[in-house]
Amino acid sequence: MERPVEMNTLSQIMEKLRQKGLDNEIKMTDHGKMQGSMSTQIYTPEDLTIIKTYRFEGDSDPGDNAVLYLLEDKNGQIGYIMDAYGMYSSQEGKGFDDFLKKIPTADRDLQELFS
Repeated sequence: MERPVEMNTLSQIMEKLRQKGLDNEIKMTDHGKMQGSMSTQIYTPEDLTIIKTYRFEGDSDPGDNAVLYLLEDKNGQIGYIMDAYGMYSSQEGKGFDDFLKKIPTADRDLQELFS
């Protein structure tokens, strides 16, 4: 049996998401709401579940640190939120952090997501 290729970089995981049609980026709008890039769907924390979290650390530059949250909405659609973490976060204000803290977490096996 062939072993799956291990994915170690952000670009590898993003490419796999794109290939599977799971490249719906969810971003905070100017009005403090979360919205998917592939639709006009507006999300509350209760509409989403974090199903996998990936952290990436740059070899020498702390500015290369990133976190990728894979999310599933109540309709079973998968999307993601990507951000730098720590002091390099690309999200301004407290609203983004507060929103993330309210999303429930249910970690899933990588093979289940990408099979």
